[in-house]
Amino acid sequence: MRWRARALAPLLALAAVPAAAAADRAGPLPLAPCQLRGVEHPALCGQLRRPLDPLAPDGAAFDLHVAVLPALARHKKPDPVFFLAGGPGQSAIDLAGPVGRLLGRFTNRRDIVLVDQRGTGRSAPLRCDDDDERTGSRALRDRTDPAQVLQQLARCRQALQRLPHGDLRRYTTALAMQDLDAVRQALGAARINLVGASYGTRAALDFLRQFPHAVRRVVLDGVAPPDMVMPASFAVDGQAAFDAMLAWCAADGACSQAHPRLATQWQGLRASLPRDVTVPHPVTGRDETLRLTPDMLAGLVRGPLYAPALAAALPLAISEAAAGRWGALAGLAMAGGGRGQQLATGMHFSVVCAEDAPRLDGPRAAPSPDIGGGVADLYRQACADWPRAPVPADFYRVGTAPVPVLLLSGAADPATPPRHGQRVAQALGARARHVVVAAAGHGVMGLPCLREQVFRFVDADDEAGALAIDTTCVDRLPWPPLVRSPGGTP
Repeated sequence: MRWRARALAPLLALAAVPAAAAADRAGPLPLAPCQLRGVEHPALCGQLRRPLDPLAPDGAAFDLHVAVLPALARHKKPDPVFFLAGGPGQSAIDLAGPVGRLLGRFTNRRDIVLVDQRGTGRSAPLRCDDDDERTGSRALRDRTDPAQVLQQLARCRQALQRLPHGDLRRYTTALAMQDLDAVRQALGAARINLVGASYGTRAALDFLRQFPHAVRRVVLDGVAPPDMVMPASFAVDGQAAFDAMLAWCAADGACSQAHPRLATQWQGLRASLPRDVTVPHPVTGRDETLRLTPDMLAGLVRGPLYAPALAAALPLAISEAAAGRWGALAGLAMAGGGRGQQLATGMHFSVVCAEDAPRLDGPRAAPSPDIGGGVADLYRQACADWPRAPVPADFYRVGTAPVPVLLLSGAADPATPPRHGQRVAQALGARARHVVVAAAGHGVMGLPCLREQVFRFVDADDEAGALAIDTTCVDRLPWPPLVRSPGGTP
């Protein structure tokens, strides 16, 4: 993981389709054995035909792809676990391997259901040419230069609009959650458990808004509420995470001794830009010359902040860059930015341009001085010509939860820090439980002690048991050690 604008095509209030109208006559979903990457045992896969535009049921349609990791028990629980992927733009089915390892205990008694949200994976995908995993060797300038990125996005948008499913206004979160409820009906589940990660938490909150009667439990890992205005929040929250890293280094004996001038080095780097720098490509190893700007520098450090294990290497990488050696920072940026999570870029921008970009110029925090200030500008320019449908006001409201909701936040998260989870928990009310992990970044559900508590939360027979889970184990989690140079010296 960038404008106030008007779509060029006539706008229909598709996202405002009432849930009762969207929860249409979904028939049974035929499932057949299939093998998913990274999953040891056979899964079950199927497709559900869905209208691209619910107001035009006889118009364009697409196949919504579904995969089920089936329960092992002969008499399984009737309420499956639906995993909602992040991004926006991730394929849930492509994450079957990691999800199976993370949530596999649920399959003792419950199915795990993965749905490729419209625009992702195999469900009317909105992929750009450079979304392919093999583009890790693409020139750094193509990845980091905003002008190059905007040109690529324009070409992608034009190509996507020529597809049979290329009406980019039809990829809002609200429509996707109506698809999800159609899957629930087709599988014959009266209620489901939702597990959302990052953007998947926004999706889960909207499903809860539209279909509260169909939800039993909700787990939100890295809370991205519908009103957070992602590009603007990225700047504010990224700056806070970066400042916290600098403060940690100054207070930590080993880090302050190894990098006593870290903050000064950082400011010196920024003050020296823009200028041409030579950077070794992390994949090809070839030296490339870039016209580096302050915003591009900020982009290099923001990705590693997502994971404390990578952020622990930032002091060394910044010191190396200050000495003219950019390899460590470029490598960290590649590791922190990609992290094996491919996005369908067209779907990503269809969601953000519809739901976040129109609010970019409303009341919000001041622009970030260091980290992410250029992100909002990039989205603003890209969204100027991106078709979008209006989003109903109710989409941005989080109401009182009718069922238990477990919210998880990492204190060092540069994208969805605890401030968002705290606000959502207050809105959800007495059935919400918010857990903050001090020594964690973006995504904490995979931590062993929390994985166990997530299972207990969902598996509890009653609401009181779900909300009584013990999460004090997170208080004992240590920070990763400071990363030093290979020779062991700063």
